[in-house]
Amino acid sequence: MTFTVDAVSNRGATRFSDIIYEKIVGMIADGNFPVNERLPPETKLAADFGASRPVVREALERLRADGLVVSRKGSGSYVRQRPDSSMLKMVPVGSLADVQRFFEFRAGLEAEAAELAARNWQPADKERITAALLSIEQCLRDGELGAEEDQALHDAIAMATGNQFHITLREWFKPHFAIGHSVTRSLSLKRTPEQIRSVQDEHAVIVEAIFAHRETEAHDAMKKHILNARARMFQGV
Repeated sequence: MTFTVDAVSNRGATRFSDIIYEKIVGMIADGNFPVNERLPPETKLAADFGASRPVVREALERLRADGLVVSRKGSGSYVRQRPDSSMLKMVPVGSLADVQRFFEFRAGLEAEAAELAARNWQPADKERITAALLSIEQCLRDGELGAEEDQALHDAIAMATGNQFHITLREWFKPHFAIGHSVTRSLSLKRTPEQIRSVQDEHAVIVEAIFAHRETEAHDAMKKHILNARARMFQGV
């Protein structure tokens, strides 16, 4: 199978690495590259995709960062895990790499928001956060998706920062946040009850730290939660 990618600029090369990244993810999800098997060499992948080796190498680096492949010294890159193929149907075509990079952005942004919320929350914020957490809990009991409720919790935490820029930024990037919440919640419904519960437990740890004014703990718990959500996108068979 051969793909053709025309490189025209450095900016384009970065975009092409995203395309190759997404194609390799799809081939892993479809079983073309089985778990624990070695990926073709960079030269072979470059030839198949019609791209340069540096572009392929960048795609592989991102795959390693996302935990899909692992490098073995002197042996090459091996498939570490196979994502659920349904994940690819939920993410807009051509935007999987962007979704993953947005999780990286969220990890820093929302960790800072949780830290500020722990420092600055007011009684009204506590009511909003508590109500949002309880709404997610109700969705779990009812077997519902809860994506909007999940997003409402993170919105409430942003409001509790007392910093309008955190609130405004969530409005600016609302579609991006929505995709992330929707995909991770949808995939979580296919997991075991224990795995589903673990996501809500992460929320509870964040909220408890915020209400106790434990700023560093709130920061770290939120960062861990977002990075775990990113990793859960690629948990599959």
